[in-house]
Amino acid sequence: MSVLGNILWFVFAGLWQGVSWILVGALWCITIVGIPVGTQCFKMAGLAFFPFGKEVEYGGGAGSAILNVLWFVFGGVFLALEALINGVLLCITIIGIPFGLQCFKQAKLALLPFGAVVRGK
Repeated sequence: MSVLGNILWFVFAGLWQGVSWILVGALWCITIVGIPVGTQCFKMAGLAFFPFGKEVEYGGGAGSAILNVLWFVFGGVFLALEALINGVLLCITIIGIPFGLQCFKQAKLALLPFGAVVRGK
């Protein structure tokens, strides 16, 4: 069932959300200091493309908290707003509710990507 969900997700929301993560990651990688942030963006793009059958565990320490604050200011808000708007639009229809819930999971991850680990269910 998650394969079918991932295929439908990719067509209706995952493609542009994943591309957004890749573009933000590429912008961070242009700077030498931002390469660790960019690589985290590329990891999260994989989840944005195919989120069904995966869960996110949040954790981390002080280093993750500092990076999350910098991330929030310089990139996280835009990705979170994109996922939030997609989620609201998908939840308007009854059929789109599971996809909207995945968008809300993406929005939370867009605000706090550092210290987050993506695991298969």
